[in-house]
Amino acid sequence: MKPSFRLPRAALASACAVILLAACGGGQPAADADADAAAAAPSADGAAVAAAGGEVNLYTTREPGLIQPLLDAFTVSSGIQVNTVLLKDGLLERLGAEGERSVADVLMVVDTGNMLDLVEAGHTQALQSEVLEAAIPAHLRGADDQWFAMSLRDRVLYAHKDLDLETFHYEDLADPKWKGKVCIRSGQHPYNTSLFAAMIAHHGAAETETWLGGVKANLARKAAGGDRDVARDILAGICDIGIANAYYVGRMKNAEPGSEQHQWGEAIKVIRPTFNVDGGGTHVNISGAALAAHAPNRDNAVKLMEYLVSDEAQSLYARANYEYPVKAGVELDPVVASFGTLTVDPLPLTEVVANRREASALVDKVGFDN
Repeated sequence: MKPSFRLPRAALASACAVILLAACGGGQPAADADADAAAAAPSADGAAVAAAGGEVNLYTTREPGLIQPLLDAFTVSSGIQVNTVLLKDGLLERLGAEGERSVADVLMVVDTGNMLDLVEAGHTQALQSEVLEAAIPAHLRGADDQWFAMSLRDRVLYAHKDLDLETFHYEDLADPKWKGKVCIRSGQHPYNTSLFAAMIAHHGAAETETWLGGVKANLARKAAGGDRDVARDILAGICDIGIANAYYVGRMKNAEPGSEQHQWGEAIKVIRPTFNVDGGGTHVNISGAALAAHAPNRDNAVKLMEYLVSDEAQSLYARANYEYPVKAGVELDPVVASFGTLTVDPLPLTEVVANRREASALVDKVGFDN
């Protein structure tokens, strides 16, 4: 994967080796099912603005179209040019091969598990920032200041628009009254293993195994496809309800009127489930950022990360991505606002991630995807 900026001579040989490694070897699973591997070259206007502000190097697995508006706005406001390397997979391998010679300043990924993988591999460093701590609740950042959530992706219920249903608990997915009426993507997809890991954290492995078996018994079709396929199949009458990420609904309902995706979005309503425990809330996953372990432009990296939790950037997250802002009080996209209040489950995400391997094992044990 070729970066969009010129590497220093000292790192050139290493970078070439990394590129060969990425081409010949397998990488980690894509952090976002919609991501495309690409390199984003800075615009001429951006380069001119950044001439006196320096630069910052971003390695990310995020889809180009979703983050470029934020990066462009940061360059305009700060005069700092963002050199972006966009990777579909292989981020861990690339950083490992580059080692101390890496030019990465900021690492941005989707999914808490992917973020913790970077931390555990030693590719991040602690960052104490009053700005980040003031904007991001404690359970949505690393306790050791190694990573920070930048936006939220809530796992919600898609329900047929005419269904008389206003509230829902995740535990209800196993209720026999929904037999043959539930659609969901693969249980091994990170979006679902994260939810199942949270269920383990709340109820324990044995109860979660029983619950997973109940959900499987209620499936209208094999657990497969993507989140938008849940809405498609509700429109087709295959199922009545399903679990998927909320931000896809923003994309569908704002799609071209008359298009397939717009029809899928119009066929459903969104209900934000909660865990049926005292103080339980809606399960969220994240897009997050961390300061790279060997960041050569550390000060500019901090400026970028702090900008990403500003009102301006958080509003861009909400409008461009239909993701939920991590910072309270930011205006939402009208479609997202129509879903009602998001009460985030207070369980620390680090606690959830600790159960993801057991969650994956339970998916196989009950034959969830078979």
